[in-house]
Amino acid sequence: MDLFRSEPIAQPLAARLRAASLDEYVGQEHLLAPGKPLREALEQGALHSMIFWGPPGVGKTTLAKLLAQVSDAHFETISAVLSGVKEIRQSVEMAKQQAAQYGRRTILFVDEVHRFNKSQQDAFLPYVEDGTLIFIGATTENPSFELNNALLSRARVYVLKSLDEAALRKLVQRALTEDKGLGKRQLSLPEESFQILLRAADGDGRRLLNLLENAADLAEDGEAIGTELLQNLLGDSRRRFDKGGEAFYDQISALHKSVRGSNPDAALYWFARMLDGGCDPLYIARRVVRMASEDIGNADPRALSLCLAAWDVQERLGSPEGELAVAQAIVYLACAPKSNAVYMAFKAAMRDAAENGSLEVPLHLRNAPTRLMKELGYGDEYRYAHDEPEAYAAGEDYFPDALEPRQYYQPVPRGLELKIRDKLQHLVAQDRASPRQRRKP
Repeated sequence: MDLFRSEPIAQPLAARLRAASLDEYVGQEHLLAPGKPLREALEQGALHSMIFWGPPGVGKTTLAKLLAQVSDAHFETISAVLSGVKEIRQSVEMAKQQAAQYGRRTILFVDEVHRFNKSQQDAFLPYVEDGTLIFIGATTENPSFELNNALLSRARVYVLKSLDEAALRKLVQRALTEDKGLGKRQLSLPEESFQILLRAADGDGRRLLNLLENAADLAEDGEAIGTELLQNLLGDSRRRFDKGGEAFYDQISALHKSVRGSNPDAALYWFARMLDGGCDPLYIARRVVRMASEDIGNADPRALSLCLAAWDVQERLGSPEGELAVAQAIVYLACAPKSNAVYMAFKAAMRDAAENGSLEVPLHLRNAPTRLMKELGYGDEYRYAHDEPEAYAAGEDYFPDALEPRQYYQPVPRGLELKIRDKLQHLVAQDRASPRQRRKP
């Protein structure tokens, strides 16, 4: 055997089935169907710089290559993971050569463009501005947060969506029937097996084809790829959940809004989705405590204690017991009366504190532990509330002398805050009967 002889390495199935024309491209009908914006631009030859924003495996790279093919443009590609300013300059030089020698435009495709820092992103600007190249960036992260405003202003953002069942079914059909796919092996995929792959792929076409290829490697030619084989292959697969990216914040937002909207079922679903995706339950427990203060508040003060207890259970017992306690807290919050009165009051007080500077504490509210302080008037005219009727010093002023009294806290007519509101209205009536006396500084 010749140890130095090597056979060509076969491309992965996903690479072999990469669409060679727009007719073979699956998904993204909202962009490429007749009359849609990107299709119109292609048909009119009005190619422009753009950002493709979408989850993995939905065809961002393939679409960029097809745009170059349709527009007869030279295609250059770099990855922000492996490249820097040097590679950017090399691509610019290649674009200039293509324009000078062949009169061709150049599309520079930058994969994972969000991984470039701000200065690296700035390196594209002059060449995008003067038309040296047409910039196409691909990102799984929100461009608003990850890309320079200057770059965003020169490129149109197109949102690519996860592939739906119809699109993924087309990919599987091609894989099983075309010779460049698995067609020569005459494999079949029963509907039940397809549904397992569909769930595991989670809208990611590349993942779907990789899983199908792995399953085909374990199956005999001419056989059906069965459910048992797939279940053994997949094991404990996780749905898409980027712990630091867009999906993460979208899902915690959905959980919070479901609680705020008093929908315990939706709240439990998003909790389960986050756990299924690998989120740390302690992170959710901390956020649940925040929800108790922000959205329930004094309408049901028990909510905060229950959430703290659930957090404690999660820390002490871990999974699955702790997760059940957090689920209990989530359901309680969703069903509890809602009030953001404390949250809004606190924000208003913080705003006043920031805008009004370091206002002095009025003398009557200061302690006087020394004789000098007493001689300076510290504590003079302070009214001890417990010595007043109903333990309330009607008309007393507790704000700085330079700041008119405020009413930040506006209890809602729900839950315990209904009683709190009645109590405060009673105290306000007493204040009106005993007008506040503004002391001189």
